[in-house]
Amino acid sequence: MGFGDLKSPTGLKVLNDFLADKSYIEGYVPSQADVAVFDALSSPPSAELFHALRWYNHIKSYQKEKASLPGVKKPLGKYGPADVVDSTAESKDDEDDDDIDLFGSDDEEESAAAKKLKEERVAQYEAKKSKKPALIAKSSILLDVKPWDDETDMAKLEACVRTIQMDGLLWGSSKLVPVGYGIKKLQIQCVVEDDKVGVDQLEELITAFEDLVQSMDVAAFNKI
Repeated sequence: MGFGDLKSPTGLKVLNDFLADKSYIEGYVPSQADVAVFDALSSPPSAELFHALRWYNHIKSYQKEKASLPGVKKPLGKYGPADVVDSTAESKDDEDDDDIDLFGSDDEEESAAAKKLKEERVAQYEAKKSKKPALIAKSSILLDVKPWDDETDMAKLEACVRTIQMDGLLWGSSKLVPVGYGIKKLQIQCVVEDDKVGVDQLEELITAFEDLVQSMDVAAFNKI
C-alpha cells in the first residue's frame, strides 16, 4: 500500500485519484491517517488536483488539534491504494521518532531521559486510545446543476460551484450529463455535516450564479 512519492507530481496524482470518492484517508472523520499523509506533503497540491487540494485545505484546518484526532499514526505504507508502494522520503523528525522504541526490550540500557520520554509516549498513546470520536451525522448528496442553454461555459460553472466553501462541506467528483438539444448538466458529489450544511442553503448559494445556473436539483441523498 502507499501513494508512491508524495513529494512528486506522480505521488500527488495517486493521492488525488484516491480521494476522488473519499472525504478522508480512512473512515468518515478526520484521523491520524489524515495527519500522517498531510505531514508527508511538502506543499499544497496544485489547483488541478482539486480532490487532493480540497482534502489538504480541510485537514489543514485541524492543525491546532491534530494531536487529539482519533486513531494511531502508522507508516505511510499502511495507507492508500493496495497496488502502490510508498517511496516518500522521510523527514529528519520522522526518522528521529522511529529511533525511539516505544516498547523496547527490558534488556536495553536506558538513560533517565529516554525512559521518561518512553513513559510520556505510552501515556499519550493510552490517552488517545481511550478517546472516542464524537459521532457526526453526515450525508452524501449528488446534485444536478442545470445551465441556461448549450452555450453556457460548463467549466466555468463548475469552478463557480466549487468556490462555495463552508465548514462541514466537502466537494467530490463530478461529470457532465447530456439532457438534450446539446445541453449538458453538471452532476457533482458532495459530503455535508447535517448540522452545518443544508440542501436549501446549497441551492441558494449555487443558484446565486444566475448568469450560469438555471436551477439545482438533488439527484441522490444518502446518510453516511
